[in-house]
Amino acid sequence: QVQLVESGGGLVQGGGSLRLSCAASGIFFNIYTMGWYRQAPGKQRELAASITRGGITNYADSVKGRFTISRDNAKNTVYLQMNSLKPEDTAAYYCNTYPTSLGYWGQGTQVTVSS
Repeated sequence: QVQLVESGGGLVQGGGSLRLSCAASGIFFNIYTMGWYRQAPGKQRELAASITRGGITNYADSVKGRFTISRDNAKNTVYLQMNSLKPEDTAAYYCNTYPTSLGYWGQGTQVTVSS
Protein backbone atom coordinates (compact mmCIF):
# COMPACT_ATOMS: atom_id res chain seq x y z
CA GLN A 1 0.00 0.00 0.00
CA VAL A 2 1.50 3.29 -1.13
CA GLN A 3 1.81 6.02 1.45
CA LEU A 4 3.38 9.46 1.20
CA VAL A 5 3.29 11.40 4.45
CA GLU A 6 4.29 15.05 4.30
CA SER A 7 5.11 17.10 7.40
CA GLY A 8 6.88 20.24 8.53
CA GLY A 9 4.60 22.95 7.22
CA GLY A 10 3.34 25.87 9.23
CA LEU A 11 2.94 29.60 9.48
CA VAL A 12 6.10 31.65 9.06
CA GLN A 13 6.93 35.29 8.49
CA GLY A 14 8.39 36.41 5.20
CA GLY A 15 12.13 35.78 5.12
CA GLY A 16 11.82 32.80 7.40
CA SER A 17 12.62 29.14 6.85
CA LEU A 18 10.89 25.78 7.03
CA ARG A 19 12.01 22.23 6.39
CA LEU A 20 9.51 19.81 4.92
CA SER A 21 9.80 16.04 5.13
CA CYS A 22 8.07 13.31 3.19
CA ALA A 23 8.19 9.69 4.31
CA ALA A 24 7.39 7.16 1.61
CA SER A 25 6.32 3.56 2.05
CA GLY A 26 4.94 0.87 -0.20
CA ILE A 27 7.17 1.86 -3.12
CA PHE A 28 10.71 1.06 -4.25
CA PHE A 29 11.75 4.55 -3.22
CA ASN A 30 15.35 4.24 -4.39
CA ILE A 31 14.48 3.86 -8.06
CA TYR A 32 12.32 6.96 -8.37
CA THR A 33 13.03 10.57 -9.11
CA MET A 34 11.11 12.38 -6.38
CA GLY A 35 9.56 15.79 -6.50
CA TRP A 36 8.04 18.41 -4.28
CA TYR A 37 4.92 19.93 -5.75
CA ARG A 38 2.86 22.83 -4.50
CA GLN A 39 -0.64 24.11 -5.08
CA ALA A 40 -1.69 27.62 -4.16
CA PRO A 41 -5.38 28.50 -3.77
CA GLY A 42 -7.05 28.83 -7.15
CA LYS A 43 -3.96 27.65 -9.02
CA GLN A 44 -2.81 24.43 -10.60
CA ARG A 45 -0.39 22.14 -8.85
CA GLU A 46 3.18 22.82 -9.95
CA LEU A 47 6.52 21.12 -9.54
CA ALA A 48 8.82 23.11 -7.27
CA ALA A 49 11.84 20.82 -7.14
CA SER A 50 12.96 17.32 -8.07
CA ILE A 51 15.81 15.00 -7.23
CA THR A 52 16.93 11.88 -9.06
CA ARG A 53 17.83 8.67 -7.29
CA GLY A 54 21.46 9.71 -7.73
CA GLY A 55 20.96 13.15 -6.24
CA ILE A 56 20.74 15.37 -9.31
CA THR A 57 18.44 18.27 -8.50
CA ASN A 58 16.29 20.62 -10.52
CA TYR A 59 14.26 23.65 -9.43
CA ALA A 60 11.53 25.87 -10.70
CA ASP A 61 12.81 29.36 -11.43
CA SER A 62 10.57 30.77 -8.71
CA VAL A 63 12.37 28.82 -5.96
CA LYS A 64 15.88 28.52 -7.35
CA GLY A 65 18.50 29.72 -4.88
CA ARG A 66 16.05 29.60 -1.96
CA PHE A 67 14.89 25.97 -1.78
CA THR A 68 17.02 22.85 -1.49
CA ILE A 69 15.71 19.35 -2.11
CA SER A 70 17.49 16.33 -0.67
CA ARG A 71 16.79 12.69 0.00
CA ASP A 72 17.81 9.90 2.34
CA ASN A 73 17.35 6.62 0.47
CA ALA A 74 17.99 4.60 3.64
CA LYS A 75 15.02 6.28 5.30
CA ASN A 76 12.78 6.49 2.21
CA THR A 77 12.48 10.20 2.89
CA VAL A 78 12.73 13.32 0.79
CA TYR A 79 13.21 16.80 2.24
CA LEU A 80 12.68 20.37 1.14
CA GLN A 81 14.62 23.09 2.91
CA MET A 82 12.92 26.41 2.21
CA ASN A 83 14.73 29.64 3.02
CA SER A 84 13.93 33.29 2.37
CA LEU A 85 10.27 32.44 2.16
CA LYS A 86 7.91 34.84 0.41
CA PRO A 87 4.15 35.25 0.68
CA GLU A 88 3.85 33.83 -2.84
CA ASP A 89 5.27 30.55 -1.51
CA THR A 90 2.04 30.06 0.40
CA ALA A 91 0.59 26.75 -0.79
CA ALA A 92 -0.10 23.16 0.10
CA TYR A 93 3.07 21.15 -0.51
CA TYR A 94 3.09 17.55 -1.66
CA CYS A 95 5.76 15.03 -2.52
CA ASN A 96 5.41 12.46 -5.25
CA THR A 97 7.39 10.73 -7.91
CA TYR A 98 8.44 12.77 -10.93
CA PRO A 99 6.76 12.35 -13.24
CA THR A 100 3.79 11.27 -11.19
CA SER A 101 3.07 7.59 -11.67
CA LEU A 102 1.58 6.28 -8.45
CA GLY A 103 -2.03 7.30 -8.94
CA TYR A 104 -1.91 8.57 -5.39
CA TRP A 105 -1.33 11.83 -3.52
CA GLY A 106 -0.74 12.27 0.17
CA GLN A 107 -2.53 14.84 2.30
CA GLY A 108 0.19 17.42 1.85
CA THR A 109 1.43 19.97 4.34
CA GLN A 110 0.31 23.60 4.39
CA VAL A 111 2.86 26.40 4.23
CA THR A 112 1.64 29.91 4.93
CA VAL A 113 3.98 32.85 4.66
CA SER A 114 2.88 36.16 6.11
CA SER A 115 4.08 39.49 4.79
